[in-house]
Amino acid sequence: MNFVYKTPGYILCLLAGFCLSFGGPIIRSFETSNPWQILFWRSVFFILALIVFLILTYKKEAFNIVKRSGLPGVFGGLFLSFSFVGYIFAMTETTIANVVFIISTQTLFLAVFGYFFLKEKISLRSSFAIFLAMSGVILMIGDSVSSGSLIGNLAALLIPINFSILIIFIRKNPKLDMIPAIFYSGILSAIYGFILSENIIISYKDLGLAFLLGVPQLAFGFIFVTIGSRTTPAATVGLLMLTESIFGPIWGWIIFTEIPPVSVFIAGFMIVTAVVVKSLDRSKYIE
Repeated sequence: MNFVYKTPGYILCLLAGFCLSFGGPIIRSFETSNPWQILFWRSVFFILALIVFLILTYKKEAFNIVKRSGLPGVFGGLFLSFSFVGYIFAMTETTIANVVFIISTQTLFLAVFGYFFLKEKISLRSSFAIFLAMSGVILMIGDSVSSGSLIGNLAALLIPINFSILIIFIRKNPKLDMIPAIFYSGILSAIYGFILSENIIISYKDLGLAFLLGVPQLAFGFIFVTIGSRTTPAATVGLLMLTESIFGPIWGWIIFTEIPPVSVFIAGFMIVTAVVVKSLDRSKYIE
């Protein structure tokens, strides 16, 4: 797997956003599986993919790499597992566009949490970006009250919030390896799905979709962004990851003719603009 580490970081981040953008259409394609069954099988394939990656990358040291992450890795995985739950539930309750636009606010949540927990200042430009993004989210959630997708949008908020908490946690523990953290998140997500599902038996078609959801969509996406972000400036990562927000609604429109209300696109434009403004902030404040 060394070729992955030799690939330029900006290309890996682009690929990450592209892989993650397929989550909504894949979830929409399941025949009879409920959200908890999808969560369980997605997590199982995700875990298997990470095990293969760790063994191919670290060989005999794979187990020690996971073990050395200790409690920080477990707690990091715990927060990320909440994001995984929110993602599955949100994609079954609201539009793909709503979910991916809300996900893109993670850059802004990171700035806010960095201010409170890391004492990092927020520049005037970042303050404007946060205000613009939150206005977009409020518009989206307010419109969803009448459309019945409010719970889906609220579930989607779990994704950027918990992912940002994970990043803050990692920054407070700079020696934490991200791969073990996402490995633990897969284990925890599988446990949630197993406990909350009445049974885990699904059709062969749904099993194949779970494989696509757990390996090329989730595992590849997280591995690419984890490795790519090591050599790519945080501002650039934020911009490149917007490919998920751009392609997600496109796949929903092409495959399922899913066209959200105009208010969603207005809110989405506000959120994406805010992320771009924040990402272009070159000051010494939080990236």
